[in-house]
This record gives sequence, C-alpha cells and structure tokens, in this order.
Amino acid sequence: MKEKFDIITSSCIPLPLENVDTDQIIPARFLKATDKKGFGDNLFRDWRYDKDGNPKPDFVLNDTSYSGIILVAGKNFGSGSSREHAAWAIAGYGFRVVISSFFADIHKNNELNNFVLPVVVTESFLQELFQSIENDHQTQVKVDLPNQTVTNLSTGKSEHFDINGYKKHCLMNGLDDVDFLVQNRQKVEEHENK
Repeated sequence: MKEKFDIITSSCIPLPLENVDTDQIIPARFLKATDKKGFGDNLFRDWRYDKDGNPKPDFVLNDTSYSGIILVAGKNFGSGSSREHAAWAIAGYGFRVVISSFFADIHKNNELNNFVLPVVVTESFLQELFQSIENDHQTQVKVDLPNQTVTNLSTGKSEHFDINGYKKHCLMNGLDDVDFLVQNRQKVEEHENK
C-alpha cells in the first residue's frame, strides 16, 4: 500500500517475544502465492489459530482490548529467512509501524520496501512501552517520521530513531524504488547522455 507517511499516532499491539522469525510471522506453507493479497489474514497464523482454524483467545491479535496500527515487538524481530512475504503479511494486516530494539537487516529493509516503518529504540524504551501498554491497552504512541522521533504519550518520553535518507524520502512521498526512478527519469537520462 503506497500511502504517504508523516506522523502516526495510534494505540499499539504488543508482542513481547524475542527472536520472532519470519516463519513465525508467515509460515512457509503460505509462500506459494506471488501476489501480496491475503497475507495479512495469515500473519502469525500458527499463534493466532488452532489446527482447526479457530482463533486462540489468548493470542494478542485475537484480544479485542488491543487495537492500532503499531506493532511493538521484542528484540531481534524478523530473523531467519529473508522472505519478503513476512513484510507483506505485516503490511497486509494493517500495521504501518513496527517498534523493536533490534531488527534483522533484511527484514527491516523488506518492511521499508512495503511501506511499513521499522523503528529501532533502546531496550529500556521498549520495556517502558510494553509496561505502558500492559497498564493501559489504549496507550497512544506518536511516530514522527519527519523529525525521526517516537513518543510514548502516556509517559511523555521520546527517543530519536535512525532511517536511511532515501527510504525516508520514499516513505514521506509514497514512492517505491520504481516510482522514484520514474520521478527522476529526466535526471537519469541527462546523466546517461554525459
């Protein structure tokens, strides 16, 4: 979904588990499709549903007291295989931001390529977020891409996050890599003609 990114304020879905790999995000049996549609339905499939396809009431995505377009995840999110389908599932579910203290590099880039902003925070800030969300399931978090800050609105604490300048430009303008090249076609042609 190519939607311009600026400032997002939302409640959060907490997933305080470390080392969540891409097979847990989207199991391998769903990787046959080459179209991004429908992957959100199978996000965390084996954690969300039992073997008969019934929702597991104790899994956070099935708990209606939580809502929002920000996923707050434990350290080392997106490890394992480099499947882009994991980012497709996260975006397809409706998440716009994933906050963690560490992302696997390939998964982090796959999220950026799918218009999901991975925000890296300190471990202490992450734990504070988890505590705030546990205390109040409707805790609001503000993610300000132009200023590269994330703020826990229940405590007022804020942190700066890093992002590649090119990816920031693309997110803020709703551009994927091809859109960016097309937008700069004249510059590319001028360079080729030199």
